Order: sequence, then C-alpha cells, then structure tokens
Amino acid sequence: MSVPRPNRRVMQASWVVPDLREAALNWVRTTGIGPFLVVPDLKLDTIRYRGGEPGSIHFSVALAQAGDLQIELVQQHCDRPSAYRDLVNANERGFHHLAVYCQDYDADLAFYTDGGFQPAVEGLFGDMRFAYIDTSATIGCMIELIEAHPLQEDFFARIRAAAEGWDGVTDPIRPGFPA
Repeated sequence: MSVPRPNRRVMQASWVVPDLREAALNWVRTTGIGPFLVVPDLKLDTIRYRGGEPGSIHFSVALAQAGDLQIELVQQHCDRPSAYRDLVNANERGFHHLAVYCQDYDADLAFYTDGGFQPAVEGLFGDMRFAYIDTSATIGCMIELIEAHPLQEDFFARIRAAAEGWDGVTDPIRPGFPA
C-alpha cells in the first residue's frame, strides 16, 4: 500500500516575534525583503487548541513576499496557550512553521493525521479552515495548512504585488487592508 503524497507546495515560512514592527524593520534592513503588510489585532474565537474546547487567540501578523516564498511574522498578544507558545516562549523570537496552501484541505489534513501527527490548533479564519500540524518532533517546526479561498488568494496577490518593483525604502511597513 502506498502512502499518498503530501501537498509539498510550501508557500510561507513563519517566525514568532515579540515586537512585530521591530521584527519587520529588522527583516527589511537585514535582507531587503519587504514591504511588510501588517494585519493588526486579529481575534479569532473559532479555534480549538490541542483538541480541547473552542477558544480564542489575539495576535497580529506582518507579511512580505520574497520570490515565491512568503515571509510571515506573528506577534501573540494574549497569554493563552497556543501553537505559537508551544514552540516559542513569550518575549522570544524563533522559527515556527512552514505553510502549505491546500486545494484539497481534507486530503492534506488526513495525510498528516493518518501519519500520526496531531493538530496543535484547528480553526476558522472567516469561513476558511486552517490548522497547525505539530510536526515539531520530526522536523523542528509545525506545518500550517491553509484552505484555498478566493479572499485569501486576493490577499496573497496584494502581498506579492507590493513586493514587485519595491525600492527597498519607501513605506516598509504598510496596512494589510485598505483603510
């Protein structure tokens, strides 16, 4: 019996950081990657941490495009247990996950759970499903599964468009959504 191949299209690498603005500016100065589009103060009330009761999390993200790879920075604002805190302590920074964009979310999730990996978090962002699969014991980070959705595709396209032709200086940190 052969195991189905996983979706191997890694589209994002993510770091947890204690200060989103400082981290984004450090990325710009150090790597020239940017600009970072910031989505502040996200509050998700539709997550399930480690199979428990539904809960919530409060965080902000900054995203930039580096060729075919998206760079994500995450700052958690609450003290709740989370997939982020599972790998990176509060007030520290560190690599957290690789993200895979899923055309068949159920099949991608089944690949990992059938392989013995458990979701650290499952939830909804609007009506789009996502999960952080705890693969840290085998590869040192988690795998995020992001369900394909037209709104998500539009947002990813705006991140890519912001990076195309960017001069490396002008407005290195920008709002993720129009005012």
